[in-house]
Amino acid sequence: MSIQTFYPVILSGGSGSRLWPLSRSLYPKQLLPLSSERTMIQETALRAVPSHFGRPIIICNEAHRFIVAEQMQEVGVTPLRLVLEPIGRNTAPAIAAAALILAKTDPDAVMAVLPSDHVIADQAGFLEAVGRAGIAAAAGHLVTFGMKPAAPETGYGYIQRGAPLTEGSFKVERFIEKPDLERARAMTAQPEFLWNSGMFVFKAAVFIDEVKRLCPDILAAVRKSIEKAVEDIDFLRLEAASFAQSPSASIDYAVMEHTARAAVVPADFGWSDVGSWSALWEITGKSTAGNVEVGDVISVDCQDSYLRGDGVLVAGVGLKDIIVVATEDAVLVAQRSHVQEVKKIVDSLKEKKRTEGDLHRKVYRPWGFYQSIDAGSRFQVKQIVVKPGAKLSLQMHHHRAEHWVVVEGTALVTRDEETFLLRENESTFIPIGTKHRLENPGKVPLKMIEVRSGTYLSEDDIIRLEDTYGRV
Repeated sequence: MSIQTFYPVILSGGSGSRLWPLSRSLYPKQLLPLSSERTMIQETALRAVPSHFGRPIIICNEAHRFIVAEQMQEVGVTPLRLVLEPIGRNTAPAIAAAALILAKTDPDAVMAVLPSDHVIADQAGFLEAVGRAGIAAAAGHLVTFGMKPAAPETGYGYIQRGAPLTEGSFKVERFIEKPDLERARAMTAQPEFLWNSGMFVFKAAVFIDEVKRLCPDILAAVRKSIEKAVEDIDFLRLEAASFAQSPSASIDYAVMEHTARAAVVPADFGWSDVGSWSALWEITGKSTAGNVEVGDVISVDCQDSYLRGDGVLVAGVGLKDIIVVATEDAVLVAQRSHVQEVKKIVDSLKEKKRTEGDLHRKVYRPWGFYQSIDAGSRFQVKQIVVKPGAKLSLQMHHHRAEHWVVVEGTALVTRDEETFLLRENESTFIPIGTKHRLENPGKVPLKMIEVRSGTYLSEDDIIRLEDTYGRV
């Protein structure tokens, strides 16, 4: 089998809550440059090099669609399909959707399922392991990758390998859920136990057959959602009602733990799922004192700590084994040994309906971004940046008025029936209930300050009358 028959399937549905406050539900860790200058999803797409793989299928949350599309454009990757999940149903339905789509394109398609938020240090080792997995997949196996444990780890599931199958692959004897520390130490000492990486290689047709046999409700719901799917600009939007009928289940729970076709390829190519701040500390280059310092940081007598300042100065004195991450609206301070519990903070933010779990002060939109500067009981101040040639929706608000001041570039403003240009240091006023639109007709980014005033200032006070991006 030629390795050219591999199709990457990149899963980008996670929220990365354990990397809060940098990762937020509307801008999760896979969209951030955590391990290199590129974002994690960009690194994943580039890992599937054209000499070994076809064009990728990317499955993402609808809220992230424009960001994912733009990040792929930035690195020159053109997806075969960019599929939008209308609701999270875990990995089994997402992968089943990709398999059904691929089977129509190529009945002999072999999928390489790659989560978008993993780090792989050894690209050559990764490609070699994929090649071995391809041999097993050609023989009809559903192949996962088992990582050689570097240390006892309670945050990963484990795989016990069994008898040899094809060259470089073994039967999966059993899957083990995330263990306690004592059990993790015992398994790490035995070579047949491997970390469960969450990456897979198999024929699309074989996977469809096993889903049909083991969890037919998932396949039926996903198949129906694809039949009713709608093309939306460059995206394939799965039909929501059908997709919601699918049970929510991981591929491990739904298929891999029950199939007789499960195989594992042992590998050691510098893998990490970057599931916590301590994991990011471990894979990042350190100072002689064992510190990782990112952004605006000053440290004195600190040791084995991760210090990060995004937009603010972080100063640490006498810290040891501490995580400090500061953004413009939140600060996390934690012991490195307790970072798995950061998710509890995110859960608490959701319970209290605080926006810090979902949004940064900088919020990306398909036309550019806006960034909160200040807010009070009846006002908000924001910076708005519009990309060249882009425009916001034609809209109106019931509860707020807006003042716009251009600080750089040129704005084309629609206000009810009039249209006019605003240049640097010029301003306009949008009264409550006025139809309006903002466009950038120029070749440089449009930067402006918006001051909102009124009784209700939240983003949901918006009536879209016309929209380039299909959001009406």
